[in-house]
Amino acid sequence: MTEAALDRRSTRGRLMLAGVTLGSGVAILDGAVVNVALRTIGRDLGASLAQLQWVVNGYLLALASLVLVGGALGDRFGRRRVYLVGVTWFLGASALCAAAQSPGQLIGLRVLQGVGAALLTPGALALIQASFRPEDRAPAIGTWAGLSGVAAAAGPLLGGWLVDNASWRWIFAINVPLCLGVITLTRHAAPESRDPEVSGRFDLVGGTLTVVALGAATYALTASTEAAGVVVAGAWAVSVAAAVGFVLVERRTASPLVPLTLFRSRIFSVANGMTLLVYGALAGVSLFTVLQLQAVGWSALEAGLSGLPVTLALLLLSSRAAALSARIGPRLPMTVGPLVCAAGVVLLIGVGEGATWSDVLPGMTVFALGLALLVSPLTAAVLAAAPDRSAGVASGVNNAVARAGSLLAVAALPAVVALVGDDYLDVDAMSAGYRAAMTWCAGLLAAGGIVSWVGLGRTARP
Repeated sequence: MTEAALDRRSTRGRLMLAGVTLGSGVAILDGAVVNVALRTIGRDLGASLAQLQWVVNGYLLALASLVLVGGALGDRFGRRRVYLVGVTWFLGASALCAAAQSPGQLIGLRVLQGVGAALLTPGALALIQASFRPEDRAPAIGTWAGLSGVAAAAGPLLGGWLVDNASWRWIFAINVPLCLGVITLTRHAAPESRDPEVSGRFDLVGGTLTVVALGAATYALTASTEAAGVVVAGAWAVSVAAAVGFVLVERRTASPLVPLTLFRSRIFSVANGMTLLVYGALAGVSLFTVLQLQAVGWSALEAGLSGLPVTLALLLLSSRAAALSARIGPRLPMTVGPLVCAAGVVLLIGVGEGATWSDVLPGMTVFALGLALLVSPLTAAVLAAAPDRSAGVASGVNNAVARAGSLLAVAALPAVVALVGDDYLDVDAMSAGYRAAMTWCAGLLAAGGIVSWVGLGRTARP
């Protein structure tokens, strides 16, 4: 149950939306800001490319594998309560990341940070869905999607400035005051809500199996160029067995972590399939673009500034995209958006030595317009396709799918394009890997658009 539904235009409604948007933004920002600092972190701590992959993937692994748990805990024990626990956890882990002295320490602390993100991320959208009046939910989600997207796009810019003018450690330390602001706003304005029909024991087995499935797959992809073939094959076998076991457990348990009935909705199923492809591509574009720009001589700040069109497009267009989707349905925005993104990535493939702003901005602008068109309709479609009482689980599923796509892409792409060791410091090796990776990302985005067009159908509505 929840308190009286909030008006999005009221003072409390605005403060509540600010609290959950800023909290999500901090978690998303942290996932994006690290990419632009990887080169500097690698040099400072003496890290290999595989270790740098785990600096990214340790965070994504914890987030992807536990975000379902975070959503279910919020539905069961109170979304506001679990959200605040997650923000507080994230604050503490961020402070510890800022003090890391070795690659191993930083990887372990990034995993800890991802646990906090998994608790807070689904809570933000679930609080919006449960707290606002029905007529205010789509615009509120549009605002959340736009500002959260800005946080993701602004990450490289902020990270670049901090790396060039202070230290990479500040990309973590800056989370402390931001999280304190989130805690203050949420405690003051957000109403508590939970699923009144939840019952039975918490699904610990299902939660454990998601961690094992994603963890083993990530290890197999990351270690494929270094570990023995039998070890990699064993990791894949463990991942597949855990994934099959998860489905079987969820079908039979009385209180599943993920009610499989959610996937009876065609919109919910197709939107999550598209999410896996698109967010995998987005993670690849973000990682390889900033590494390539720095490899060919751009500063960290300049590499971060390359994402400015994405920031502006998401800020200015996300609410309009949400309104458009509410009026015409999600099929067209969720089809055209990924295809436009793919066209932008194709324009970026040629960025290499001697690249100037005129080589980068056209592709980034096209990419940004496509991203603005797809993000908020996708989010709104997923939440609208699930019952209100399952808002936390629905948000958790979509976040888990998005982070899993990002996780698997970051783990797989370097191996697929034959980048190993310290190749990220060699301009020729990095450029060859970059071109191949961006081609793969364009293909994934195009596939996401096709999945939306075919799967949603002409009559699909949120």
